[in-house]
Amino acid sequence: MSPKETFGELSPWAEPAWYNILDSPYYNSTHRKLAAWARNYIDENVLPYAQEWEESGCVPKEETMKFVSAGFVLQSIPQKYRPGTSLPAGISADDWDIFHHLILTDETARVESGVLTALSGGGTKIGVPPIIAFGTEAQKQAWLPGIFTGETQFCLGATEPSGGSDLANLRTTARKTPDGKFYIVKGTKKWITGALQATHMTTAVRTGGPGAGGVSVLVIPTDLPGFSAKKIYNSGANAANSAWVYLEDVKVPVENIIGQENKGFLTLMTNFNKERFLMSVGSNRKARTCLTTALKYAQDRETFGAPLISNQIIRDKFATIARGVESNFAWLEQIAYHASRRGWSGPELASRMALSKVNGTRLLELACREAQQVLGGAGYQRGGVGWQVEQISRDLRMYSVGGGSEEIISDLAVRQELKVSKALGAKL
Repeated sequence: MSPKETFGELSPWAEPAWYNILDSPYYNSTHRKLAAWARNYIDENVLPYAQEWEESGCVPKEETMKFVSAGFVLQSIPQKYRPGTSLPAGISADDWDIFHHLILTDETARVESGVLTALSGGGTKIGVPPIIAFGTEAQKQAWLPGIFTGETQFCLGATEPSGGSDLANLRTTARKTPDGKFYIVKGTKKWITGALQATHMTTAVRTGGPGAGGVSVLVIPTDLPGFSAKKIYNSGANAANSAWVYLEDVKVPVENIIGQENKGFLTLMTNFNKERFLMSVGSNRKARTCLTTALKYAQDRETFGAPLISNQIIRDKFATIARGVESNFAWLEQIAYHASRRGWSGPELASRMALSKVNGTRLLELACREAQQVLGGAGYQRGGVGWQVEQISRDLRMYSVGGGSEEIISDLAVRQELKVSKALGAKL
């Protein structure tokens, strides 16, 4: 795919502008190769079956393994822990950059519902980053290769019935046995993605006093006595298999602690910048899906003897969504550029990544609402021309709340930006 070749959907604003119309300094031939490779895989292997998998609440194991083996997940895992699996589209580790992450997230977000989560190994992509960043060599050797052979699947056990964003005040406890060889874990986790299929749960526990200073991270094998999980039936994302997890005096070896005891809060926070940014990228693509679906429908649908799109008020809806989609994507590219130079965890980027998630999910809410208004009953019907928009309408709350509610992370962004400004010398 050269810069002047057409690619993907050609209707207005259906794709990032660099795909078809405009040049960009951010992308080269490897990025174009990745976009084409991902588009082809999703179109051939996922989209024809996605509705069926979502309705059944299950993605076949062999499809998950094909997806993982193709390289769609956890590109940050070093090659020595990836038996038989290379990076996507044959791109080398030396060439791989943050813009490849952006493209892959954007392309895979064309898959609606919980199917993408299930294909990605459930909660593996959020349960494994603490191990990559803070695990010992023995832990990495024990747990990471199995992700690519199908032996290991992770979930992240952070959220509890008492709250999700307030991680510092979690209630699940882990007490050492008198001989110091085990932790006895007791508590309840809620809305844990992929817990029903996971072999291990990266778990936030309280090993010390109150607040963030008493939090640790343990990897708990799900086959240990006292561990049980039960599916939660949510409005959307059925195939993601969100679950309750009950921990009744689970005996976990002390060797399973990630990082240092009582230092787990920062361990868990490390991946949130990246998670929020990529959620915003996904929201942007889904807003494009809403826009494109509704625009096509408005071209074909006739009301009062004329195409629906002939009404100025309908065209204004498309202009409003397009403004949001294009400006938000430009901001995401800017953030990606800075992250490529400073890394995901730079304090200067934390507020921007947090606000990009808020902006992205609010854009998606607007796009979905307006698309449903244009589609009418077709946007409310499961199946048919508006099925993706209907599915998004049930899934989008997960984007708004997951990874930190917009209220919490908006406040975090302001506090973080004030801290950075004062460090620069601002008189505030």
